[in-house]
Amino acid sequence: MKLCTLNELPDGESRGFDPLDEGQDSVLLVRQGTQVYAYRDQCPHYGDTPMAWRRHAYLNAAGTHIVCAAHGALFEIANGACVQGPCMGDKLTALPITITPQGDIYINPGDLDE
Repeated sequence: MKLCTLNELPDGESRGFDPLDEGQDSVLLVRQGTQVYAYRDQCPHYGDTPMAWRRHAYLNAAGTHIVCAAHGALFEIANGACVQGPCMGDKLTALPITITPQGDIYINPGDLDE
């Protein structure tokens, strides 16, 4: 299932997606240069809590970490590891994506099953 294109996800930005059409974003993408990281939009501290403080707003002000709006935990973009907050030692759930040579970003909906 296509989420977006690289052109729709500017370098240094994040974006949420609802690929299962459930009415709430369940996947977040962060782009750093040519690398795109995909995670389940779910804080490991509060399992069903969405991460963004507003739509597509997953990064701290400096754009250096993913932040959980519910309690301010900071996560490394490259590996999802919590580096600050009550879930130290936990990680965001990484999701496999495919980026085509044309820049289309796909996810397998089966990878979203709990």
